[in-house]
Amino acid sequence: MAMADFKLHRLLLSFLFLFLLLIPSVIAAEDCQCPEDTEEDTGERNATLAMKYKVIAIATILVAGIIGVVIPLLGKVIPALSPEKDIFFVIKAFAAGVILATGFIHVLPDAYKNLTSSKLKEDPWGKFPFTGLVAMVAAMATLMVDAGASSYYTRIHLNKAQPELIGDNEMRGGGGHDGHVHVHTHATHGHAHGSADVAGSSTEILRHRVISQVLELGIVVHSVIIGIGLGVSETPKTIRPLVAAITFHQLFEGMGLGGCIAQAKFKNRATIIMGLFFCLTTPIGIAIGIGVTKTYDEDSPKALIVEGILNAASSGILIYMALVDLLAADFMNPRMQSNGKLQLFANLSLILGAALMSLLAIWA
Repeated sequence: MAMADFKLHRLLLSFLFLFLLLIPSVIAAEDCQCPEDTEEDTGERNATLAMKYKVIAIATILVAGIIGVVIPLLGKVIPALSPEKDIFFVIKAFAAGVILATGFIHVLPDAYKNLTSSKLKEDPWGKFPFTGLVAMVAAMATLMVDAGASSYYTRIHLNKAQPELIGDNEMRGGGGHDGHVHVHTHATHGHAHGSADVAGSSTEILRHRVISQVLELGIVVHSVIIGIGLGVSETPKTIRPLVAAITFHQLFEGMGLGGCIAQAKFKNRATIIMGLFFCLTTPIGIAIGIGVTKTYDEDSPKALIVEGILNAASSGILIYMALVDLLAADFMNPRMQSNGKLQLFANLSLILGAALMSLLAIWA
């Protein structure tokens, strides 16, 4: 029953992903005001050369995404990279730093820029900080989904474990002598701990699955927007640095998502689907951008509002996930708390990941 509910939950999230992917291009294309070709007179626009860069971008970003996701998943083949090893904490801290910087440095400023554009009406967009509001609501909604799903699966597994405990008690009961009662109590106590450990382990895995899916949602939303932005550009001078920056962006984010997927212990089929879904979103965004180049106006009011709201929501999700589900969970883990050397390397890895991702903001 619990697994069936979980599959339904995953299916609903997948439909939500697809819906969010389609919103920016559909609405913006619907309300587009085709830009004039005045920029072509400057000599900076070159559609043919730009297309070559876009094709290169699709290939390199796809490969970078695959490499990023696969590295943490190699624990099944390379024991040193297993989630049970110390090095996994260091890799995950680096990836969490990347995701945190993505939310604060890349996505949130873009959302603020979109929703405070002079092309939007002063009332209401200029009179209230909608960017912060949407990011806050998204973070709170993520908390509610995270906590609600975790508690739900915990109750399901505890309810499944309860009949086993009752049945075991009945089978072991019936002794009238003190010695028998003592043995029965001790054995039942041990069995209860074993059942609780199994239930706790299963619930933890399910929680990691929820975390990985919500994290993928946050990453996918802004990845497809970035892809569309690159795809609609016909200025090689703009595209060149974007290709390099987005490639590293995809690599680092893939590591963060791959770490969560590894801990979730999905079956091979689900792991491949989630990995491919992440790897394909930015290339698909670029393809959408190429397809709507002549009709898409990224400065139209509707496009600015849709992209701004989606970016703000994405930043709220990413910031929450990085701080709460990735960093807090690992840094407060007794294993790390009792290992000073591991703490030091994890801290340095976190700073390095955040610093490198922040540095990419110079080009993208």
